[in-house]
Amino acid sequence: MVLGAIPLLGGCSIAQDRSPSAPSSAGPGTAQPQVTPTRDPAWVRTENERPGDRRWRLEKVARNGELGAFCDRVSVLPGESVGLRVSSGLGAVTISAHRLGWYAGSRAREVWRSPQPVAASKQPKSVKDRFDVVETHWAETLKVDTTGWPEGSYVFKIAARGKSCWTPLTVRTADPKGRLVLVNAVTTWQAYNQWGGHSLYKGPDGSFGTRSRGVSFDRPYNSNGASRLMREEAPTIALAESLGLDLAYTTSVDVHADPASVLGASGIVTLGHDEYWTVPTRRAMEQARDAGSNLAFLGANACYWRVRMEDSELGRHRRVVCFKSAAEDPKKGAEDTTDLWRRRPDADPENTLTGMLYEAFPAQGSMVVHDESHFLLEGTGAKAGDRFPGLVGIEIDRAYPVPGTPESLQVVMHSPVAAPGGRGTTHSDLTYYTASSGAGVVSTGSMVFSRCFNGPMAEHGITADSVAFARALTTTLLTEMAKGPLGRRHPAKPNLAELHASRNTSTGTGFAVDWDHLVAART
Repeated sequence: MVLGAIPLLGGCSIAQDRSPSAPSSAGPGTAQPQVTPTRDPAWVRTENERPGDRRWRLEKVARNGELGAFCDRVSVLPGESVGLRVSSGLGAVTISAHRLGWYAGSRAREVWRSPQPVAASKQPKSVKDRFDVVETHWAETLKVDTTGWPEGSYVFKIAARGKSCWTPLTVRTADPKGRLVLVNAVTTWQAYNQWGGHSLYKGPDGSFGTRSRGVSFDRPYNSNGASRLMREEAPTIALAESLGLDLAYTTSVDVHADPASVLGASGIVTLGHDEYWTVPTRRAMEQARDAGSNLAFLGANACYWRVRMEDSELGRHRRVVCFKSAAEDPKKGAEDTTDLWRRRPDADPENTLTGMLYEAFPAQGSMVVHDESHFLLEGTGAKAGDRFPGLVGIEIDRAYPVPGTPESLQVVMHSPVAAPGGRGTTHSDLTYYTASSGAGVVSTGSMVFSRCFNGPMAEHGITADSVAFARALTTTLLTEMAKGPLGRRHPAKPNLAELHASRNTSTGTGFAVDWDHLVAART
């Protein structure tokens, strides 16, 4: 049953709904996608000239059981409606939606707010299946119309009695052709989500053995509700939006669902930690690269676990399945089996895409300049041997002269660090290669690299000079990616051979590569 719609700020509407199975098209809170035949390439600059505010920040994070919420869709097109499912042990809640960006340093703009408190109560406990996949069967609390919302990364803020939490939503771009696409790595966010007791890493007792074999979007995120978005992706979003580039937004689930959706982009950026990939997502990125789209991996450990998507009661592609064992997974075959990309069946290590192999965790150190002539270092004043404290860690990637590593690979930064577990010394590399299409591919090889755009980080030893260097390098990278195929202006100058790097991966903690079972196309 749909209760009456309430007019909202900015022409939006909201329909409170207590029916757990209300159709998404019901009620006046639903709008058809708004199709805009043309766009202003300077729309991001114009958007960020609007006044931001700091009301998006959480004053006091609600504890587990006090507040929780999730969206019934990972993303929407502008003008579509999204259902929010809220559980509150604190009574009625106020809800607001905030678009992340630069906004003169405020980092977000409120685009919508419920004009009055929304009735909410504690919803039923979560349930789990035989594989410990945790889901909720919560009733829809309200439906929000996104008419007038610009594309971008958003958080809903749910607040009651001085406590609050977030839940994320992406307003995605219908056609990214000629634009720089930022990808929210939602499959990885879910992999680490411990809400309800289980993630792909551990169960309630904290052990790997009690982990779930799948994770669902039909539940809130743990902690503050958007910790991975805020820590690993929001800093890059703010930087990119401050540059006024013609951006587009999508998620890893949307790339999986429609691999052609990223074709024609000037570039595609994975913003930080993008570890869990389906086969369609991997192929989509390869096809985009081979058609001339630049790629950037601003973290480390990308494309490491092969996963598949399954449906839930709420819709398609709502579960991320990863048994982390081909032997244990009941589904067999390269398209379905969930294990490391570097293991059978059809081993397809990540270096064929990113240029490097995931190397190690934990690691910590300075980023060291190797090739000062590279275009990414223009304007930084950096010289060979210069060190930038703290920019290497927590997980790292390394370039190896092994099958699948692009022949054009150019090592820009080559940073020695202590290998974990007494394995001696290893390296974190920042690399660049160009494909025959002209596309350029950059991988930073460090998990903390993009996290520091907000400022110095004492816990990692990241100084103000390191922050300035990382921002300058990334500003050049994003600006040049937006101009079209990097290789046409900046062809890679292969130099991996001069490092005399070993082919032996024993310094790493990322498990061995199954060289005997590489797919034929990669050998």
